[in-house]
Amino acid sequence: MEMAAPVSRAPRSVEDIYRDFSARRAGLIRALTSDVDDFYGFCDPEKENLCLYGLPNGSWEVALPAEEVPPEMPEPALGINFARDGMPRRDWLSLVAVHSDSWLLSVAFFFGARLNGNERKRLFSLINEHPSVYEAMVDRKQRENKSAVDNSGKSRHSTKRAHDGHTKNSRPAVVDDGYEDDEEHSETLCGTCSGRYNSNEFWIGCDICERWFHGKCVRITPAKAEHIKHYKCPDCSSKKNRQ
Repeated sequence: MEMAAPVSRAPRSVEDIYRDFSARRAGLIRALTSDVDDFYGFCDPEKENLCLYGLPNGSWEVALPAEEVPPEMPEPALGINFARDGMPRRDWLSLVAVHSDSWLLSVAFFFGARLNGNERKRLFSLINEHPSVYEAMVDRKQRENKSAVDNSGKSRHSTKRAHDGHTKNSRPAVVDDGYEDDEEHSETLCGTCSGRYNSNEFWIGCDICERWFHGKCVRITPAKAEHIKHYKCPDCSSKKNRQ
């Protein structure tokens, strides 16, 4: 964790506010992913009300809330440390991530209060090009879990068990309609549209980058997938062609 940077003047233009948002977002993502063990340790339930701040220099800080009333700018969720030991770690981190997303938007639009309608629309469009803190955290965890499975020697082409107890030999990392629990894949996001997994839709996984996709997003049907031994998504295919 890095110390907070000196407070600078509030950003005014769309570009300034967007840069401020991006830096704070990067800091929050670091806290909840690569620095998560440090963050978890700082949130001691025995301490006073604590907040997670993303800072304009791209770092993060766990600190007491501002004493000024009203504060100079919107404050993050208060007392995140009190709930740390009262729920599963993943659920607690997800809760902090969702509150962090809410705080980021409130700060951006606090700074953008004097923008006109078109400027606010452009600001939101810039912000909306990025995954939320929650989505980034889930994606990081999903990649780590897949890496752990691969390293343990488990094949991504192993048989998948249907709800009725029968097994079905899987094709290239395919999630077929009616197979796999929604709960098991609840954090899986489509690599194209970022939509969440739904067992009523056909999915296919790339054997190169290990991302998952709606069949419709990559124009692969269940019938076509049956004839594919190793699937490469459009991004991985285009990278190979450029080499």
